[in-house]
Amino acid sequence: MSQPAKQYSNENEDKTKKPKNLRVQSLAENNMNIFNIPIAWFLLFAVITLTSMYTGNLPGGMIGALLVMIVLGEVFGWVGDRLPIVKTFLGGGAIVAIFGSAYMVYSGLLPETITTTVTDFMKTGGFLDFYIAALITGSILGMNSKILLKVGLRYFIPIGGAILGAILLTGIVGSFVGFTVQEAILVMAMPIMGGGMGAGAVPMSQIYSELLGNEPSYYISMLVPALALGNVFAIVLASLLDRLGTRFPSLTGNGQLIQGFNYEKPKMTYDIKKMGAGMLAALTFFTVGALLASFIPLHAYAIMIIIVAISKIANVIPSSVVEGASQWYQFVASNWTFALLFGIGVAYTDLATVLEALTLQYILTVFAVVLGAVIGAGLLGRLVGFYPIEAAITAGLCMANMGGTGDVAVLSASKRMELMPFAQISSRLGGALILLLVGLLIPLVT
Repeated sequence: MSQPAKQYSNENEDKTKKPKNLRVQSLAENNMNIFNIPIAWFLLFAVITLTSMYTGNLPGGMIGALLVMIVLGEVFGWVGDRLPIVKTFLGGGAIVAIFGSAYMVYSGLLPETITTTVTDFMKTGGFLDFYIAALITGSILGMNSKILLKVGLRYFIPIGGAILGAILLTGIVGSFVGFTVQEAILVMAMPIMGGGMGAGAVPMSQIYSELLGNEPSYYISMLVPALALGNVFAIVLASLLDRLGTRFPSLTGNGQLIQGFNYEKPKMTYDIKKMGAGMLAALTFFTVGALLASFIPLHAYAIMIIIVAISKIANVIPSSVVEGASQWYQFVASNWTFALLFGIGVAYTDLATVLEALTLQYILTVFAVVLGAVIGAGLLGRLVGFYPIEAAITAGLCMANMGGTGDVAVLSASKRMELMPFAQISSRLGGALILLLVGLLIPLVT
């Protein structure tokens, strides 16, 4: 009678031990992987990359640039997502990837040849456009068409709220800390809300030059610090809004913008051939946007959003292409986001400019711009049926960041990359609205 009991006991021990071993193994795999690669192998890839970098043997062009961006971007992202305060309040891996790479350029840790290679790949090589084209096409085609119809023109109401909130709070805080209302609004609020460097600060400097005198370069030096610092605050507040949504679930749609319209995302089986078709669709839609932008006074991204949305609503795109575009977008977002953020830090973030602007009154006023945009967008967004947090992120923070680069960083920090189409509406169409507003405001306040 004792033998069966002993056998029964051993079987139970085996059954109880196995789940523990599986749990330990699972935890080890989760904690010791970088870029879905065992950490020992990833370190081998990193050593090869760094050796090639510092011995001057890194391949040029896309291969060298993308290798450095993936390896170092994933390292910064992995660290940032595990630093207690950084991951909770400062945007985690997104902000570490951007400012870690910016510091490498600023301190000279990144060889000048590598800086040039990455910058060329990001700008003239079009990697940023390639990434955003995938996100816009895939996220819109993967959306429920009824949501696109319901959002419609209502989206410009929270954008208007963001602009109004930014101007009001900036004027109040700016005058309180020693700026004139004109300085606070024109030098800080307008460039921060203006859609980035290329679509915002640069044309804005031309408008200032024509209406106020002085060279455009004079105004660029005034506008850039506000833009850079505002982008930092936008990333930080994006992370805080994500945490606010976790604490107060009624304020967020967890990536869905509109209230009262819940739907289940269809389960997807990934197909490599469909992903190829999705990539082709993304490239084609971007080309159509660029083509039409040559004679329509709108940014190519804005036109692309409109064309993709019309195509989705009209249901003219084959289902295989729609599925492929959605799959391609998820591949790009899952694998290249930290690489892109590293490139943003190298090519678009001037750390010296940010540091020069760090006076207390300047910091408080810039923070007021971004906070005002969040409050205004969130409040008016709720009035028209949007989730306040998603409205604050897209219509608020994506108006207050550095355009396309800032959109990626903000949505990454808030863990809501699926909101990219609305972020681009804010950055591009909202930025154009700011330029129009600047032209109207300057004669009134000077």
